[in-house]
Amino acid sequence: MFDIIFSGLSSIFRYLFILLIYLFMFGIIRLIYLDIKGIKNKEIRGNTYLKLINRKDSLPFKVDEFYSLVSNVTIGRSKNNKIIIKDPYISKKHAKIIKERNQYFIEDLNSANGTFLNSEEIMDAAILKNGDIITIGSINFLFVTEQ
Repeated sequence: MFDIIFSGLSSIFRYLFILLIYLFMFGIIRLIYLDIKGIKNKEIRGNTYLKLINRKDSLPFKVDEFYSLVSNVTIGRSKNNKIIIKDPYISKKHAKIIKERNQYFIEDLNSANGTFLNSEEIMDAAILKNGDIITIGSINFLFVTEQ
């Protein structure tokens, strides 16, 4: 009797273990696919852009993976901005990214919750360098430039 129960439980655990392995492999393949898809999007966008660091599917509002920075860009909740993000912690006109003489600067536009560059709140315009992390509301962006 004990052998029959043990054999049945053993078979159930074996199949559960195999199922977990397949789910794990599926998750890895999905991550690789999304990463490759992101690289293709990057090539289309140009050589200077903001890349979303947050998990897009964990946010309760719409946000793109990449935002191209071709000229001066304002970020905020209002429809008058080039980058519109409906995060409740982002002001209507929150921040501005300016290109001047092949250099990019970020400036907070007196937002309620501030703009952060590499975890430090910016008070004046700050120079952006490749790899900087910009935090606006609950969003984290990676500043990427290939100049």
